[in-house]
Amino acid sequence: MARTLVVSNRLPITVGRADDGRLRIERSSGGLATGLKSVHEQGGGVWIGWPGLTGELPEADRSLLTERCAALRLVPVHLAAHEIERYYEGYCNGVLWPLFHSFPGQLPLEGGDFELYQAINERFADAVASAWREGDLVWVHDYQLMLVPALLRGRLPRARIGFFLHIPFPPADTFRTLPSRQAVLEGLLAADLVGFHTAAYMRNFGSSVLHVMGAGLDVNSITWEGRVANVGVFPMGVDARALHARAESVAVEELLARSRSGVERWLVGIDRLDYTKGIPRRLLAYERMLADHPELRGGVRLVQVAVPSRTQVDAYADFRAHVDALVGRINGRFGTPSWAPVHYIYRNLTETEVVALYRAADALLVTPIRDGMNLVAKEFVAARSDLGGVLVLSEFAGAAAELGEAVRVNPYDVARTAQAFYEALTMGEAERRARMEALRRRVFRYDVHRWANTYLEKLEDCAARADHRTPDYSGAEEVRAAGAALRAASDLTLLLDYDGTLVPLADAPQLATPDPPLMALLERLAARRRTAVHVVSGRGRDVLQDWLGRLPIRLHAEHGQWSRSMAGEWVGRELADDRWRAKALEILEDFAERTPGSLVEQKRSGLAWHYRMSDPEYGPMQANELKAHLSSLLSNSPVELIAGDKVVELRPHGANKGRVAADLHDARPDTLIAAFGDDRTDEDLFVALPPPALTVHVGPSASVARLRLRSVAAVRAFLGSLLE
Repeated sequence: MARTLVVSNRLPITVGRADDGRLRIERSSGGLATGLKSVHEQGGGVWIGWPGLTGELPEADRSLLTERCAALRLVPVHLAAHEIERYYEGYCNGVLWPLFHSFPGQLPLEGGDFELYQAINERFADAVASAWREGDLVWVHDYQLMLVPALLRGRLPRARIGFFLHIPFPPADTFRTLPSRQAVLEGLLAADLVGFHTAAYMRNFGSSVLHVMGAGLDVNSITWEGRVANVGVFPMGVDARALHARAESVAVEELLARSRSGVERWLVGIDRLDYTKGIPRRLLAYERMLADHPELRGGVRLVQVAVPSRTQVDAYADFRAHVDALVGRINGRFGTPSWAPVHYIYRNLTETEVVALYRAADALLVTPIRDGMNLVAKEFVAARSDLGGVLVLSEFAGAAAELGEAVRVNPYDVARTAQAFYEALTMGEAERRARMEALRRRVFRYDVHRWANTYLEKLEDCAARADHRTPDYSGAEEVRAAGAALRAASDLTLLLDYDGTLVPLADAPQLATPDPPLMALLERLAARRRTAVHVVSGRGRDVLQDWLGRLPIRLHAEHGQWSRSMAGEWVGRELADDRWRAKALEILEDFAERTPGSLVEQKRSGLAWHYRMSDPEYGPMQANELKAHLSSLLSNSPVELIAGDKVVELRPHGANKGRVAADLHDARPDTLIAAFGDDRTDEDLFVALPPPALTVHVGPSASVARLRLRSVAAVRAFLGSLLE
């Protein structure tokens, strides 16, 4: 079993002082610590992070801490007090936190301490590299360490690296306000797998990469500088069974019996005191409910827990004062000598106290105005074995994508949120139980352990596929050996892509005409003894016939939809229903009109929109929009959408170069096949060829091909060597 190196800003321990002044080290519980406990334990895993104390420790304490951490397979990264202030409080929580939660107005007037952020990320990368050994999986967590994947890739090129973002990824327009935006994206794109809680966050990431770097999201991967970064959605869960057991413990039952008495109903909110959690709007909605439903006064209470957070940051101190004022106003407006509408708790609670509140709540209010996931909602569901209680959930929490049976609210709509609170309090028992049963099934099925295992399985799969890609171009000796093997073959078949393989990519399709040296090379190869030459291209058959028709070679147009025999006869594969074509052509032509430098290429069976001559930022943006539009329009049509190098192409289902390879192999199983190509459509060809076929990729992009050549010139030189 592979060992996992977990890398997070904090280690899963709490370090403090005992009564006698000695250092006390205890394991933490909850959140990431609980979710990754089994991952850390499997196969002797290692956890790397900051232990929670600043670097100014007496030498004896530092030695003790290091010794205790080593026994727990923890690697401490020590940070000094000024580093915590500037890196963690300053850049991470003063710049990245508000920006990623779509609060650009909270950003400082200057860009913060990015240089220190980078230096701390370097320190973490050094610690990982020191602990790493061949075969390890590295799993980096959250916004504090977004540069680590790239820094680690520079130290360990073949390491298997994953990254998970536990907060939202903002829309591209918001993310682009970050001065260090490109460095952050390059840091993440060095990972083999980048995980997000929701599909919306993943789309925002892809859009940001497109706007900032010009590399588009292709379904679930992004290619950048020859590497493929896979992206995926992995909603984090909670340890549902442990919470269920805790909720039924004697300690919780006793606390519950002491806290709940009488007929008063409780609305409960449990949040860190953070401006993203929507506490002021929640209080306003509660105030509105009491105003609209006076019959509830004296019979309902809002128990609002506000866990202290970032108390050293001025913005948080101001926010706390604002919340305090709202609580005071509501209690002053509606309170009586025997009843306080809001019971406000400003402190940390024990796990037992939290679970008791979950059990006591008639409704739990989870109404953030922006939240990555919000595990409180899932913890509440896991704790309600009695099927009681109603979950009121903001549509802006990541958990809303999964917990559809909750009462959904838009926290910006105070009046409607107030009405939702009232509906939760007055909901009938049958509906309440039905909602909770459905929520519990989902929370228990997709718990934190399944989240971790699913992510790591996907990371292993992505990294294994990456291991098959040679990161550098093939060496001279490897190229010579491959050429010798082809020359020695008694029967040889060459499958040659055209654009980007035999000729350089041109700004416009019509400019890529074959030059005399290429024509002479193909003619000589075709004349070589027991050698069959096939050009397999996405070009239309009329273009290939015009350019290469006089040569004694076989031609395959539109990714194999049309094939020309040696006799010169073109034969097409049977077409499925092509009623999609007229509507798609209309859309492509509309995009061509709205995107200067782009054009539409019409083929007999397919269509292509080229944007190589368009603006380098605007063209990819339009391509992404076009792909989204076409994907929706053609979702039930017999057509495939292919994103190539500066081209968006539509081809009939089944028209791919792999079919050409399969047909040739079936017809001539003893021939040695060598296939050459440069883009995604050629990967179909490479994958379809069984050993001992030679597959040759041209250029820096990722490929499964065995051999990698740098350029069109290198391809021509290699083919020329076969004539020696």
